[in-house]
Amino acid sequence: MPNSFDTDAEGPSLSDLAAIDAEWPTIQVDIDALADPDVIDALVDAIAAVERSGPNVTDRRRQRRLTSRITRAAVELTAAPGSRKAAA
Repeated sequence: MPNSFDTDAEGPSLSDLAAIDAEWPTIQVDIDALADPDVIDALVDAIAAVERSGPNVTDRRRQRRLTSRITRAAVELTAAPGSRKAAA
C-alpha cells in the first residue's frame, strides 16, 4: 500500500536517483561518523564544555544578590517622600 506522501507511483526519477547517488558519499561519511564511538564521545565532550562555560552556582548566587540589592534600592527610591527623609 503506497503512503500518502507518494506523488509518483513509479518511484524516484532518474534525475532523483542521480542526485542521491551524487550526494551519497557525504551521507555515508555522516553515517560512519555517527557509528564511531570516538566521534560520539567527542561530540558529548564538546556539548559538556559548552554547558560548563556558562555561569556556575556562585555566579548565579552573586547575580541574585545583586538583583535583590538593586530591587531594594529601587523600592527605597520610589517610597513616599516622608519615609525617605526618615531614612536619611
